[in-house]
Amino acid sequence: MNSVEALSNVAFTTSGALVDTVDKKVLVVLRDGRKLMGMFRSYDQYANFVLCDTIEQIYHPESQTIAERQVGVYLVRGENVALLGEIDLELEDEPPRRLNQAPIHTLLPVVKEEANRRQTLKEKRDKILLDQRGFSAELGEDQKY
Repeated sequence: MNSVEALSNVAFTTSGALVDTVDKKVLVVLRDGRKLMGMFRSYDQYANFVLCDTIEQIYHPESQTIAERQVGVYLVRGENVALLGEIDLELEDEPPRRLNQAPIHTLLPVVKEEANRRQTLKEKRDKILLDQRGFSAELGEDQKY
């Protein structure tokens, strides 16, 4: 076996693994929790990629409510991706189970308020850990992943 054959048998461990995803509909979950659905069009060696016909989904678990907004063409920096998966087009056409649809303008403020409440609780917890136990978060928000 020559070196070319050996390389062709090695599984992709770089952005080359994305080649089978081009021109497929995907779901992307970003590090900040946003969920995007769109057509995966192109990518580069850093796993940055372009989504077309992108829809952002906002979900509120307490009310089992979902809202969507069109965001069009979306450039995603590879380091911000927590999850990327292909959408099964046959299952996508089935109606959502027990999810209420809501307009984006009604659900977005509720979700933002929940996020602010969680952030406030986290800051209080971090302050208590620092004051009482001496623990502190040494990493910045951009260094936690």
